[in-house]
Amino acid sequence: MTDTTAAALDHSWFHRNRKTITPWLFLLPAILFFTVYVIYPIIQSISLSFYKWDGLGEAEYVGIANYERLANDRAFTVSLVNNLKWLLLYLLAIPAGLFIALFLNQTVRGIRIYKSLFFFPFVISQVVVGLVFTWFYDPNFGLLNGILGSVGLGPINVLGDPALATYGIIAAGLWPQTAYCMILYLTGLNAVDPEQIEAARLDGAKGWRMLWHIIIPQLKPATFIAFVVTIIGALRSFDLISIMTNGGPFGSTRVLSFYMFEKALSEYGFRMGYGAAIAVVLFFIMLFFIAYFLWSMYQDEKGR
Repeated sequence: MTDTTAAALDHSWFHRNRKTITPWLFLLPAILFFTVYVIYPIIQSISLSFYKWDGLGEAEYVGIANYERLANDRAFTVSLVNNLKWLLLYLLAIPAGLFIALFLNQTVRGIRIYKSLFFFPFVISQVVVGLVFTWFYDPNFGLLNGILGSVGLGPINVLGDPALATYGIIAAGLWPQTAYCMILYLTGLNAVDPEQIEAARLDGAKGWRMLWHIIIPQLKPATFIAFVVTIIGALRSFDLISIMTNGGPFGSTRVLSFYMFEKALSEYGFRMGYGAAIAVVLFFIMLFFIAYFLWSMYQDEKGR
């Protein structure tokens, strides 16, 4: 077989399969970046979790000792419970974002001003949000205690009370998260089929019946994204805790991401393997929820 014949065969094979190959050629750079910067670090972290390493010296293989230590670590248990609190309460951002989006999806006078006010929390830094709520909760000059004092209630030190601090930080995080869900639903409402709404009105549907049976089913893609980003945001919460309490008081506001940072990189001792074990636990919790929603969405699409 001559070179000319081989080149002709290669050209014809590519020509026959170009519809299949072309999308993969466009996806190849993204796949390479995802593999190098996401998949490889995940594998490396899982591998590191089986070692004892201070980040400088030689790593010592310890098997599952790091995971066994986690089972008896009270600080890890507190962090895990706090993450579950974040997860459950953070989901309030989804219905709140939906109802704000429904309110803003109207053509009334001054609606752009209202949209700007509700959109504002999304564009500011989490650090700024943390500082604003720290001042808001301050027991000496904070606005919260000023409001409580005006109705005859005593001052409350939200961030200084181990029983209240976690909920105070979650409330701070819900402010921008609700704004993000609102943006997702505003985008989704633009894709709602007006003909279905008009047909439902002719059938007598209105109010909650219209919302539940006509509008919400058409917002499933937006709801799916809202669930995923809200769950990820709740499980990776770090910056607000670092700014508002630094894990205190008495470690009561730690979450897994913050505890991982403390064990791996802070003054607690550069325990890279132990920090990697915490990261692996957090990763699989995230993976469970994301896989569940992806499977539910796949089943829904398959059933159509």
